[in-house]
Amino acid sequence: MNHRWTRRSVLRGLLGGGLVSIGLPFLESIARPRRAMAAPDLFPKRFGMFFWGNGVLPELWRPKKAGDTFDAWDLSETLAPLAPHKKKLSVVSGLKVPIPNAVPHLSGPIGFFSGSKPLPSDPSAFAAATLDQQIADKIGGDSRFRSLEVGVQPGITGLSYSGPGALNPAETSPAALFQRVFGPEFVPPGSTPKENPTLALRKSVLDAVTAETASLQTVLGVSDRARLDEHLTGIRALELRIKKLQETPPAILGCKPPAPPKDDYPSVGGRPPMSEISRVMADLTAMAVACDQTRVFSFWFSQPVNNTLFPGATSGHHQLTHDEPSPQPQVAAILLQIMAEFSYLIGALDAIPEGEGTVLDHCALLGTTDCNLGRQHTLDQYPIVIAGSGNGTLRTGVHYDGQAKSQSTSYAALTLARAMGLDDLPSWGDDKVNTEISALRLA
Repeated sequence: MNHRWTRRSVLRGLLGGGLVSIGLPFLESIARPRRAMAAPDLFPKRFGMFFWGNGVLPELWRPKKAGDTFDAWDLSETLAPLAPHKKKLSVVSGLKVPIPNAVPHLSGPIGFFSGSKPLPSDPSAFAAATLDQQIADKIGGDSRFRSLEVGVQPGITGLSYSGPGALNPAETSPAALFQRVFGPEFVPPGSTPKENPTLALRKSVLDAVTAETASLQTVLGVSDRARLDEHLTGIRALELRIKKLQETPPAILGCKPPAPPKDDYPSVGGRPPMSEISRVMADLTAMAVACDQTRVFSFWFSQPVNNTLFPGATSGHHQLTHDEPSPQPQVAAILLQIMAEFSYLIGALDAIPEGEGTVLDHCALLGTTDCNLGRQHTLDQYPIVIAGSGNGTLRTGVHYDGQAKSQSTSYAALTLARAMGLDDLPSWGDDKVNTEISALRLA
């Protein structure tokens, strides 16, 4: 018997790589007037990440005053595009990434998103699952897609990892994302799914693969059995996804599938239309969440060390962070463009009514980058914004400064993880942080 399967080939070949499971869906029976969400309700929690590369300009990023109410502090110059959403977001300042800054632009995300040092054999590689994937393990199983990873910069891969070396690559084509989420396999909420004969075929193939690979467990060593078990776990997840596709989803009043996007968004003069792509992706992502196709997503606007040519810039973004003389007005202008796109994503989620609030009210959306000052790759004063109240678990309108307490980014990661339901998580990261940021927590 010649075993040539790999987890990647089986999973991608059959269902496009989406690892999902199944559980009880939420129901929305009555539409109610919208209001600002504070207390939790019966809607599911969602988690998202918005990421951009090349850091910030600290003197233009950090609000001058801290405060626990939205009117006690002012947004900084760079954060000004987020003004329409100030009541529904919090800014976190003064935290430092808890691992050595061994690889510029990568040590920050590795230390923040996983809390762990990189692999000993590769200082640029994640040694543990990222925050989004650890949360997906908890809340991602009740939707069609366990998580969605989307990208804006052409060719971006993102930094979402299920484990060491297990990258979840971002989808950078709006048309492909639309087909994946809202294509032939999408069942409009409240409707009966059409019979799809290919699902039965896929199920029979998975059954055969499961039976044959399971027979190997009696002849493999310990390490190979562990790898095989991971492979079978992925197959079981696909079986559950097939089952999910065969079910009738509950009626969801805020779900209105979007029109198909354009097939291509070509660059003009070497400048990709980042804003246009980002807004299409934001609309698709927001509706994927509203239609309960996923409850965890990561939105990768630009890669670390990206040299994207933005409108009005004379050079690529990364090059400008190093070469433009202070006070770096072109870098500042680029950051304003990026924050405008972050604001658009927040607004897209907030524009969809859900119960007495909006989809944003049931989200915790983390916005961050790969370092503090781009020119020096610093990891102190790490830029962090959190939008949405996480279904009444997070306080909004806060500017929290943890510098005086010498806190690490692990405090923010643990706060988000527990707010999303990982209540039994004892600590976060190699620094074993076991205390949340109480100023950000409601329940």
